[in-house]
Amino acid sequence: MRSDNRLPGWAAALIGLVTGAVAVGVSLLAAGPVKASAFPVVAVGDAAVDLAPAGLKDFAIRTFGENDKPVLLAGILAVMAVLAVAVGVFAARDLRYGLAGLAAFGAVGVAAVLTRPGAGPADVIPTVAGVAAGAIALRVLLRRASAARPDDARPEETGPPVMRAGRDRYAVNRRGLLTGVLGGAAVAGVSGLAGRALSSRSEVSAARAGLVLPRPAVPAEPIPAGADLRIRGLTPFVTPSRDFYRVDTAIVVPQVDPRDWTLRIGGMVDRPVELTLADLLKRPLVEADVTLCCVSNPVGGPYAGNARWLGARLADVLRDAGVRSGADMLLSTSADGWTCGTPLDVVLDGREALLAVAMNGEALPVDHGFPVRQVVPGLYGYVSATKWVTEIKVTRFDRDTAYWTTRGWAEKGPVKTQSRIDLPRDGARVPPGRTVIAGVAWAQHRGVDAVEVRIDGGPWRRARLAEAPTADTWRQWVVDDWDAVRGRHTIEVRATDATGRPQTARRAPVTPDGATGLHTVTVTVA
Repeated sequence: MRSDNRLPGWAAALIGLVTGAVAVGVSLLAAGPVKASAFPVVAVGDAAVDLAPAGLKDFAIRTFGENDKPVLLAGILAVMAVLAVAVGVFAARDLRYGLAGLAAFGAVGVAAVLTRPGAGPADVIPTVAGVAAGAIALRVLLRRASAARPDDARPEETGPPVMRAGRDRYAVNRRGLLTGVLGGAAVAGVSGLAGRALSSRSEVSAARAGLVLPRPAVPAEPIPAGADLRIRGLTPFVTPSRDFYRVDTAIVVPQVDPRDWTLRIGGMVDRPVELTLADLLKRPLVEADVTLCCVSNPVGGPYAGNARWLGARLADVLRDAGVRSGADMLLSTSADGWTCGTPLDVVLDGREALLAVAMNGEALPVDHGFPVRQVVPGLYGYVSATKWVTEIKVTRFDRDTAYWTTRGWAEKGPVKTQSRIDLPRDGARVPPGRTVIAGVAWAQHRGVDAVEVRIDGGPWRRARLAEAPTADTWRQWVVDDWDAVRGRHTIEVRATDATGRPQTARRAPVTPDGATGLHTVTVTVA
């Protein structure tokens, strides 16, 4: 098992990298027909998200925004690359060391896979297959790289071959290494591509494209012409689906086949309910314009969006199940095991809380919960907006806890009044003279009654408000009579909701129930 033929460090490192690539590619191929969470890289990423402290998650969202999950995966792959190099270096000394390193990789992968919700014995197969393929690749690459070339040693020599003058002082069969590396890279690439092709992504996308949506039984009123001020650079009243923010814990977006999807409603109910998508689409569907926002949104942040949703009223489905006295929470679960605790009284108070199937006139995008998600106006997403929802348990807050509440976030998350300056941007340089200040404000299910702007600590001036079809959407606002003079200026904004309560100026972080404070931008007029 011990190598008699020391390889140069670069060759050993290259062998380790290709070995790791083969292991990852084959494991992805084996996971293709199973499910994304059986791919060990994804499982490790999901486990890292679950185990990370809330502060670290907040930092990731603040720093990387919606790219936090790709950054995490890139980091995991970078760490794996470093460890793969180490495997190659140690295997060049003694193959047993390299095999032990691969086994350790496998143990971590298996442990991560088995922590995923709904994991079974078959889910470890991709990890085992990847480790086995990596072990084979490691043996083959070492043998090919270490084989002596005919011109490297004299026939009478019995010791390790020594390179001639001017060559590396370690014996390495460069041609054998090169062909082995190219072969290993081909195996890794082909198996990885085949694994993606075997996954359910294309099948689910095709099913989504073929889904025929019924007409709403209760259509929303046309959006008023005055709801969008149509100012260049101002956030539009309706957020295009492709631009809608995405904040969730899914490293890989769940691929839920609508033909297999069911929603189970149980717990404190008289008649447990199980609905297929066909069942849900037969119910009277309601259209509603609703602004959603994330509790991780900092003051002035981008994690808010407004869309027209289509779905069945969640309250009606719950009444069919017969909610028992004493229940005060809905514990919903997504296809990837994430859980959410929603106050029951909010869902039943008459607002358009929906089991949504469509967004902006089309079936839900896969990234936003296809085939079905929750939409509840007036609550932050972490307590209301379960995507890929598959189960709702009627229960109590003192009996069950959801994903984020176990990590220090508040049990109930009513949306706080917020306003944001879109124009001019923070740090912008603007010419002197008449300058437009504009943005959006929201206070879902209460509505925004007023927005005011202050420049350089002076008096508050009232902004002109765009129309809003309901209290559940944001409102655009504009101040278009500021005569900007040369110099550096600070602009603040505050909103007042329809109950007469102004937005607080007190600064507070997003944890545990949403950020507060006034959005402020600084511009230079020159």
